[in-house]
Amino acid sequence: MLKKILQRLLTFIYKVEVKGLENYRKAGDRVLIISNHTSFLDPLLLGVFLPDDITFAINTEISERWWLKPFLRLSHVFPMNPTQPLSLRALINHLQGDTKTVIFPEGRITVTGSLMKIYDGTGMVADKSQAAILPVRIHGAEYTHFSRLRNIVRLRLFPKITIQILPHTIVKAEPELRGKSRRKFCGHILAELMSDMIFATSHYQQTIFSALLEARNIHGGKHIVTEDIERQPQTYNNVITRTIAIANALQGMTEEGEHVGVFLPNSTKTLNVVLGLQLHGRIPAMLNFSTGSTGMISACNTAQVKTVLSSRRFIEMGKIHADAKRLEKQVNLVYLEDLVTTISTMDKLTALFQCKTANYWYKHQQFSAQSPAVILFTSGSEGEPKGVVLSHANIIANHNQLKARIAFNAQDVVLNYLPMFHSFGFTVGTLLPILNGMKTFFYPTPLHYSVIPEIAYEIGATIMLGTNTFLAAYGNKAHAYDFYNMRYVIAGAEKLQDNTRQLWSDKFGIRILEGYGATETAPVISVNTIMDFKKDTVGRFMPEMKYKLETIAGIEDAEQLHVYGPNIMQGYLLPDNPGKLVPPESKYGKGWYDTGDIVNVDNEGYISIRGRSKRFAKVSGEMVSLTAVESHATKAWPDAQHASTSILSTRKGEEVILLTTQKGATSKQLSASAEGVHSIGLPKKILVVDAIPVLATGKTNYLEVNKVALDKLQ
Repeated sequence: MLKKILQRLLTFIYKVEVKGLENYRKAGDRVLIISNHTSFLDPLLLGVFLPDDITFAINTEISERWWLKPFLRLSHVFPMNPTQPLSLRALINHLQGDTKTVIFPEGRITVTGSLMKIYDGTGMVADKSQAAILPVRIHGAEYTHFSRLRNIVRLRLFPKITIQILPHTIVKAEPELRGKSRRKFCGHILAELMSDMIFATSHYQQTIFSALLEARNIHGGKHIVTEDIERQPQTYNNVITRTIAIANALQGMTEEGEHVGVFLPNSTKTLNVVLGLQLHGRIPAMLNFSTGSTGMISACNTAQVKTVLSSRRFIEMGKIHADAKRLEKQVNLVYLEDLVTTISTMDKLTALFQCKTANYWYKHQQFSAQSPAVILFTSGSEGEPKGVVLSHANIIANHNQLKARIAFNAQDVVLNYLPMFHSFGFTVGTLLPILNGMKTFFYPTPLHYSVIPEIAYEIGATIMLGTNTFLAAYGNKAHAYDFYNMRYVIAGAEKLQDNTRQLWSDKFGIRILEGYGATETAPVISVNTIMDFKKDTVGRFMPEMKYKLETIAGIEDAEQLHVYGPNIMQGYLLPDNPGKLVPPESKYGKGWYDTGDIVNVDNEGYISIRGRSKRFAKVSGEMVSLTAVESHATKAWPDAQHASTSILSTRKGEEVILLTTQKGATSKQLSASAEGVHSIGLPKKILVVDAIPVLATGKTNYLEVNKVALDKLQ
C-alpha cells in the first residue's frame, strides 16, 4: 500500500515515466541492476517503480542517512563498501541466491552531472555471480534539490524524471584472465556498458533548433551562451529571437531545401545566420574562405549554391574584396548589413513573440532529424574538396557520444577560434556548447598566437579545442598563467607531437587530450578522456560506433579503418556530379565509411594512428609511412616544422622527400636520431624551406608540399 501511495505521489510531483519494463521481465531471476547515480532520490525511485522485491546494495555511509532509512525499509538493503573485497564477496553470494539487486557502480552521487568513476568491483560481482546485468538510466533527478549539482546546473522544484530500462547483458571474461587483469577487464566492460547506456538513452533524434529549445528549458532563457569580440553576450532568449528574425527575413529570398552559402567569420551573428537557415529548412553550406575565390566558387558549383550570405565589414577587415567580387559574378552575394535593414520593428516584435512561444509552434512544423543540417567541405589536403552533408541527428548524436565520456557542464566556457567551416570548429566548438548550456566565445581567427592566450585568461576559458600546430604556437607565446582555469584542452585534425604535449605539461600543468575524427563522422570518432587515457593513442571509439579493419598488403601491425555509427554523414556532394548526394559505402556495406587511415587497435580498444593509406610510399616494394618519416624528423629537430611527400622514381617506384624548416638539416643528423630505423624508412632527400604550407585549419597542405618539392627538385 505504501509503495502504491509513493508511486502516485512521485508521479504527481515529478511526472515519473518508466520505459522498457519488458526488458526488466526478460532479464531473468538472477539480475544485477546497475544505475547511474544522480541524486538522493535514486534508491527511492527504483524501489518504488521497479517491480518485485529487490535488494539495494548501497554505500554504507548513504544507507545511514536518517531521512532515507524509512524509505529503504520498502526493500532489502545490503550496505557495502565497493573498495572492500569482503563486501563484494558477500554480495556475490547474495546474488547467487537468484535475487534482483540494485547497485550504483559509481559508488557516489555525481557532482559533475556526468558519469563518475566506475568501480571495478561491480564488474567482478557480475562476472563471479554470472548474473544478468540490467542497465537502468535515471534522467531528470539531477535537476532536483536532492542532487549535488547546486551552482552547476539550474535546479528546479518539479523536473520530469524518466527511468529507462535497457536490454540485459552478461559479462564474460576470458578464462585465461586471472587476478588484477580479470578485475580490470570486468571493470572496463562495465564502464563501457554505463557510457553506452547514457548515449543510448539520450535524445539525439531531433533537429538542432529543437535541441536549442530543450537546452533553454533546462538552463533558462536568461542563461548566457555566446559572446564574441564585440563583447555583447547573448542569452538563450537572445539567440532564439535573433535566429527567428533572420530566418523570417531569409525565408522570402530562399527556398526550402536550398543550399545557401555562408561566407562569414566566427561570430554570434554567424551562429544566428546558420540557425536561421536551418529553422525553415535551408541548408547552410559553410564556405572555406581561406581557399580564395577559386575554392569557394568550386564549392558553390559542387553544392549548387545560388545565394551566399556575407558581410561588408568582414570583407573590409579581411581585405578580401577581390575574392568577393569574383564570387559575386557566380552567385547572388547577399550582405547581412542589407538584410538587417529589411527587418522592421514589427518583425523584431514578431520574432520576440515567436521566441516566447517556440515550445508550442515549433512542434507542429519540425523538420525530420534526418534532414540535412549543414554542408561542410573537406580540407582538400590530398585532393579536390568534397561536400560533406551532415544531418541534424548526425551532429547531435556525436554531441551525446562525447557527453557519455567527458563531463561538461553549464559552468564551462569554450574558447572557439577554429573557423566554422572546419568540422571541429562547427560541430564541437560552436554547436556543442550552445546545445548543452556552456558559454562559447567566438574569436575570428586562430592565427593570432599572442592574443588567443590573453583571451583565454580574460574570459576564464575552461575548454579549448585545437590542432597541434596552433597549440604549439599558443604554448610558446602564452604566459604560464594564461590557462589557469583550463579543464580540457582537446587536440585533433593532426598528430599531437610529443614536444607540444610536453610543453603544455611543463609550462601550464595541462595534459592535452588527443582525439581523432573526420568531417564525415561529425567529426569525433575517438578521444582520450581524464578517466580513459593512453599516451600515443587517440583514445577509444565513441559509444555505438562499430569498426572493421581491412588488411593492407605490405603493412604490418596496422590495418585500414572502416567505421559505422549514428554520426556517419548522409553522404558526399562530388565535384564531378554536382548536387547529387552519394551515400557512404565501403567494402563492408552501405552506411560504412572508409576513413583511409591506417590504425592499430589494441586489446583495450585504444586507437593508434599509423598514417593515411594515401600517405604511404612504396619504396623498392616496401610500404613506408610518410607520417612516421615526419615523426623521425620531429624527434631530430623538435623546434622545426616538417612535412614529407613522395615522388615517382624510375628506379625504386617512389622516393620519399622531406621538407623541413630546420636550417642545415642533413640526412646524417636524421639517421643518427632515428636509431634502429632502416634507411628505406628515411627520406631520400631533405629540402630546407622557410615555412611548411598549411591550410586555415592548421593542417599541413600536402598538395602544396608536393608542388614545392617538385619545384625545388627541378
